[in-house]
Amino acid sequence: MRNMRWLFALLLLVASLTLAACGDDDDDDGGGGSAETTAEQASAIKSNPDNASTTITVGSKNFTEQKVLGEIYAQGLEAAGYKVNKELNLGDEKTALAAVEKGQIDGYPEYTGTALGSFFGVKSSEIPKDPQEAFAEAKDGFAKKGITAFPPTPFTSSNEVGLTKEKADELGVKKISDLSDKAGDLTLYGSPECRQREDCLKGLQDVYGLQFKAFKPVDIALRHEVLDKGQADVSILFTTDPQIERNGYVLLEDDKGMFPPYNSTFVVKSETVEKAGADLGTTIEAVQKGLTAEVMQELNARVDLDKKTPEAVAGEYLKESGLTQ
Repeated sequence: MRNMRWLFALLLLVASLTLAACGDDDDDDGGGGSAETTAEQASAIKSNPDNASTTITVGSKNFTEQKVLGEIYAQGLEAAGYKVNKELNLGDEKTALAAVEKGQIDGYPEYTGTALGSFFGVKSSEIPKDPQEAFAEAKDGFAKKGITAFPPTPFTSSNEVGLTKEKADELGVKKISDLSDKAGDLTLYGSPECRQREDCLKGLQDVYGLQFKAFKPVDIALRHEVLDKGQADVSILFTTDPQIERNGYVLLEDDKGMFPPYNSTFVVKSETVEKAGADLGTTIEAVQKGLTAEVMQELNARVDLDKKTPEAVAGEYLKESGLTQ
């Protein structure tokens, strides 16, 4: 974990130096302040008292990464002067979207590939592999529902088929298609909604032709534990799970390209966007800048492995990034 801390600190330093180097060309007169001062000005969230009249309710889905992201957005918007309410840990993606459509929340973080597959009926094989193309398609779909999708985070949190190294060695598998003659003897664990999703069990059946001995729904928080206890032969993991490195899991190569891009986008009711003004988009962009895959994995580790709260970890990220004091 100490190595991860050093990596996290280094990534934040690089992000700060990059921001310092990328100043506004229109204001470049050949002079300028120090790199530290420039970076601080570029990244710090400034509170606008005019935003206090706007209340924004931030939601999230029901697993660690989502709760951390929800807290990051909520605390960032609060720093910008908005009045913020939180409704985190709502449930799966359909529950979260319904909460937006019913006005129970104003926005929440969603993944582009999940949105295209679950909300807009796009088959996994037809979801664009280019992250920006996938985002553009998801953005159009949300717009038709009166929802604005903001540009996505740098990190992608893809579904993966994972198993212990011991099991991978026993089966002699490196890619998903290697399971074709073995799935009938294996038990797959995944989230309850995995059974109906094209980017989960249904896709493994339709794209890879895999028929597992059994599929067992499991709470997302337990999808690593079932591997360690030998209850699951294979389990659906996320690429940003810190347990992958810590526990030495093997992720099978998606050799048929079934899993689509899963960059996270913050989706907000369009009427809320209009009411909130320009600071909403500026704040969302600022808090997302440093969210690389390595940083997101570290933030997840602080919750899942270090047992900190998502609220505390989000606050640490914002302070360590120079976004808040």
